[in-house]
Amino acid sequence: MNYQELSQRIEQSGHGLCIGIDPDPAQFPEGVGGLREFCLGIIDSTADVAVAYKPNFAFFEALGRPGWDALDAVTEHLRSLPQKPFLIADAKRGDIGNTAARYAEGILEVMGYDAITVAPYMGRDSVEPFLRPNKWVIGLGLTSNPGASDLQQLKLEDGRHLYEAVVDAYREWGSPDNLMIVAGATRPEALGALRERMPETFFLVPGIGAQGGSVADVMRHGAFRDRPGLGLLINASRTILYASKGSDWRQAARKAATDLAAEIRAARRP
Repeated sequence: MNYQELSQRIEQSGHGLCIGIDPDPAQFPEGVGGLREFCLGIIDSTADVAVAYKPNFAFFEALGRPGWDALDAVTEHLRSLPQKPFLIADAKRGDIGNTAARYAEGILEVMGYDAITVAPYMGRDSVEPFLRPNKWVIGLGLTSNPGASDLQQLKLEDGRHLYEAVVDAYREWGSPDNLMIVAGATRPEALGALRERMPETFFLVPGIGAQGGSVADVMRHGAFRDRPGLGLLINASRTILYASKGSDWRQAARKAATDLAAEIRAARRP
């Protein structure tokens, strides 16, 4: 899915809801048989709502072979949906050279994901191998976790914060057509500053819901200045996946997704 297609999808839906697939068996509703049943149930309940899905590879890798088998099933199911959602591999790879190239080949080409999250700590070499035709890198920018201040907000000699230097580098390494950044919802003012720095770049925004981020703040500070409501994929995971512990978990997930999509739609600037 290219830049124009993603923009059109968000414009048509009126929101950029991304559902994170973070399947934690300890939080599954009673009676759920395993990762595959849970993940496919969430997807089927929300497929006509979500613009994007973001399976978190760690939750599958932690279970070894059964987890990888479940991830394969989830990936194939997502790829088969008639809605053709934007598919993000939340894998946070951060290596270089042939290793990075193999990660890119496996996840973006063989598994067929549209995008992959990448950690840029090793510099240009850790990003460029993932920049492939009709695929996207989603580089960590300013994240929503408390420890982000440990490094990301360090001041450099030129007056920039470290995260600002990182996103400035992204502009040299890629373009808005193939590179997004992760920008956390819990720091809306910084989100606005990032938008000024990167006026045409898509942001993947975690931190809504369980982490306390505000949809209204994200939309006000993070959307494209000249195209209200666009430029954002707003991710939610726990608030949708675990909306109910009962037998109505599928219906509850659908309602939570529908409600959040409506909230995003309502927060678009007129």
